[in-house]
Amino acid sequence: MVTLRIATRGSELALWQARHVASLLTAVDPDLEVELVVVRTTGDQRLDTPIWELGGKGVFVAEVRTAVLDGRADLAVHSAKDLPAVPIDGLEIAAVPDRADPRDALVGGSLAELVPGALVATGSVRRRAQLAWARPDLRFCGVRGNIATRLDHVGSDGIDAVVVAVAALDRLGLSDRIAEVLDPSVMLPQVGQGALAVECGEGASDRLRTTLTAIEHQPTRMAVDAERGFLAELGGDCDLPAGAYALAAAEGVRVTGLLASPDGHVVLRHVDNGNDPAATGRGVARYLLDEAGGASLLAGRSD
Repeated sequence: MVTLRIATRGSELALWQARHVASLLTAVDPDLEVELVVVRTTGDQRLDTPIWELGGKGVFVAEVRTAVLDGRADLAVHSAKDLPAVPIDGLEIAAVPDRADPRDALVGGSLAELVPGALVATGSVRRRAQLAWARPDLRFCGVRGNIATRLDHVGSDGIDAVVVAVAALDRLGLSDRIAEVLDPSVMLPQVGQGALAVECGEGASDRLRTTLTAIEHQPTRMAVDAERGFLAELGGDCDLPAGAYALAAAEGVRVTGLLASPDGHVVLRHVDNGNDPAATGRGVARYLLDEAGGASLLAGRSD
């Protein structure tokens, strides 16, 4: 037997994801014995602070990545949506397994059922802007914590609904709590949402690389590469409401990108197709910035 150490966050969802990847890997190589290396990240420790104030996406992955870089683990499993768009020296995304449902869901009531002025809990500026565009009367409050904690807020403190990723609810067996799955035409997902990213060190063994290649899902990899290209062009970890959703197609990928103002008064969308996933994603972002006027939103984000 060969021991494979997988670094992961310690939340119930993160552990599910790490174990899922472990099961995929051991199905390919039954001689692997998997050991989870649980890491507590800054994002997990500081639940009283909005993500963007802690430094954005990286707060959920930095310490997990360090476990691979310093040799405590052989690879790391992340939610692809938590990864900054800019690569880190010494690590590479070696596998992207088949994607789960990338959409968002409302728990507590559907968009049509929410009463005028309803209070929706979400800490995501992307979700707030798109919901405000669809329902300008809605009010919002922040919410942090694991999935179960967020669901517990429904019906308390005046909160009428929370927004949660469908994939998270499905993975934890909580899909029965969904009041409405929001179509991407209403709520464009976060870059990488529903997908997993498996990172390994540049010095990983040939055996490990071969096993990781076997769990790669090429259509998902193309879609995630396109979405990450979109985010990279916006600045790597854009703190504005932004989202992208790509689908692999016969001609390459079809990418839909969104950039909005935090209040939802301005919502810009653009769709394009291309053979090069990352370049197509970047092209969608450039159109939103240069042709659709999105650059002015970026210029004013520090106000």
